[in-house]
Amino acid sequence: MRKLFALLPVPFLLLAACGEDDSTKTPAPTSITLSATTLSASADGETLTLEISAPYRPLVQNVPAWITYKDGIFESYRMTATFVVSANTLPLERSATLTVAAANTQSVSFTITQAGAASAAPVDEEWESAQSAVKNMGAGWNLGNTLDSNSGDVGNMWIEGYSGRTTADYETAWGQPVTTRSLIHMFKEAGFNAIRVPVTWYPHMGTVNVTWENEAWHWDTSTWTGYDVDPVWMARVKEVVDYVMDEGMYCILNVHHDTGSGSTAWLVASEEGFQAAKARYQSLWEQIALTFQSYGPRLLFEAYNEMLDPYDSWCFASFATESRYDASVAASAYNGINSYAKLFTETVRATGGNNAARNLVVNTYGGCSGDGTWNTHLKEPLTHLQLPEEPGHIAVQIHSYWEAEKFATQKAEIDQLFVNLNEHLEKRLGVPVIIGEWGGGTNVDNTNVEFAGHFSQKAHDAGFAAFWWMGLSNEGDRAIPAWTMPRTKDAILKPYLQ
Repeated sequence: MRKLFALLPVPFLLLAACGEDDSTKTPAPTSITLSATTLSASADGETLTLEISAPYRPLVQNVPAWITYKDGIFESYRMTATFVVSANTLPLERSATLTVAAANTQSVSFTITQAGAASAAPVDEEWESAQSAVKNMGAGWNLGNTLDSNSGDVGNMWIEGYSGRTTADYETAWGQPVTTRSLIHMFKEAGFNAIRVPVTWYPHMGTVNVTWENEAWHWDTSTWTGYDVDPVWMARVKEVVDYVMDEGMYCILNVHHDTGSGSTAWLVASEEGFQAAKARYQSLWEQIALTFQSYGPRLLFEAYNEMLDPYDSWCFASFATESRYDASVAASAYNGINSYAKLFTETVRATGGNNAARNLVVNTYGGCSGDGTWNTHLKEPLTHLQLPEEPGHIAVQIHSYWEAEKFATQKAEIDQLFVNLNEHLEKRLGVPVIIGEWGGGTNVDNTNVEFAGHFSQKAHDAGFAAFWWMGLSNEGDRAIPAWTMPRTKDAILKPYLQ
């Protein structure tokens, strides 16, 4: 039998012989392109997608913890990336800049923003006001050189390099013993009603790695990653705060040598400095606020200690510049301080619970008191401070140091200090004043007595809370515990015990 074969059209035969036409293939792109440069999510959280075109399989980087990234299938030089954005429980908008990279290609960035949640509940009117709290604090003392101890120099990170970095290693690094409950009890028994607990946080946040260079331990701060506070450190801070609270005393908890003139200070008073530190600062106060969320009204939070401009100017902003005053530097510094104060109060309030009503403390630039008449800019730290919220549960803090041996010649200036604080802070802003640190510049007991007695009486009469810096019980005496300067202690307490 003869087999019959159907004749196929010539075009079909040619197609079968040659395969698919190469002209129909998707050409490889030469760069990365995105379907959008900004994605927005609601406060409740939602799933977002982004179309990515790239010559090689793209990699999405810098994804924050509040976003879950899901990889897609890379086909024909295209991929759909999926981002699951978690709910935002804070009333503050948040954003993250993510990067898309691919081999041998210039990376590109895009931003995911998320709206903030509804505002926290209004402040409880029954919560003790800041005015009442400051008045009831009476005489106070600083538990200094303890939880605030730190290396302080990126070129000589000696605590990190030479110790096991335990809580005790830091707490005792500056010569003080580990704090005990009996030490705090001794202050309560004597008549003190408030303790300020300075804490330096940077060594205990994220990853701080040091390297040995030129016979010293160095820290390259550009390698500092992560915002989470070491839970062991937070537990120790909480334990010390509990010592104070258990005595029925007021406690002020702060962010201390994260500010100041040390090269490790990461909180800088400037508009640029605020933007650089904003995310880490907000995260820190979220963690602190949530840890102490249930604590009662005798616990106050202090936003920052002595924050300085990029030139480390004391007395007033820009004083350390070449011209001794630079209006643009000063304006940026005061704007920076006000921005930190605003972010601090918003962040704490947003955590809810008792923090919605907690009394908060913001400091002037550098903790400066405006004392003196030798420069026309001295009052600026007072006059340029803006309240971050309405009066009621906010107080302002300054620091004031003198030379006790020159008390006779400085007495009039001390008296004027209280007039200035009343005029430029208490009356202008309508808030109470805390003198968070004060002292006579010496640990010689007898030298301090007259000065300390007068200053304490002025604070008492003005209704200001005043916290002596450290030396009343110092070093080995704290471990006993015993008084290092008993006469100075008595002089400070006298106005409150009469």
